[in-house]
Amino acid sequence: MTWSYARWRGEKSREGPTKAVVRRSGPVRPALRALAMVAAFVGTVLFSAVLARLTLEPSAASAALVHSNVRPGHSIHAYLEGTSTIEAVRQLGGNLLLGVPFGVLLPVLLPPARGLLRVAAVTVIMMTLVELTQGALVTGRVFDIDDVILNTAGALIGYLLIGLRLGRAVHPRRRHWWNR
Repeated sequence: MTWSYARWRGEKSREGPTKAVVRRSGPVRPALRALAMVAAFVGTVLFSAVLARLTLEPSAASAALVHSNVRPGHSIHAYLEGTSTIEAVRQLGGNLLLGVPFGVLLPVLLPPARGLLRVAAVTVIMMTLVELTQGALVTGRVFDIDDVILNTAGALIGYLLIGLRLGRAVHPRRRHWWNR
């Protein structure tokens, strides 16, 4: 038995007695967990309201100017080459920032959706539905695959920066019966 394993188990090792027992951090207290869940739910409602306001508001003035885009990278290239720097940052950065709350809130509200690939998959599905809805139902708005890509990238950034740790703090990994 190694010293670190003996110390983790709180036993004596071959080298001698151990004085410090490593304590494993337990789950967040139930009250804090409930508070985090309520905060995540309120955050999701606010995020949904902002998302609806930004993406589902009609724009009759630009109805003749916009076209659907199903070629990845086409709109991004157009913004980088054909518009001012401020407009490109506004459009591209705005789509990135729009996805960040999704990556932060998803692991807290939906523990089975934790994980980089799961967050990416759920975000792609949700943002594709938003883009399809705005393209089909909202005047002056169209489907743009680059918006889905940028929103997903933003969600992954939010997940890696905050959502991963927050999700683990609120919903710690369960130890299965075979690992106990």
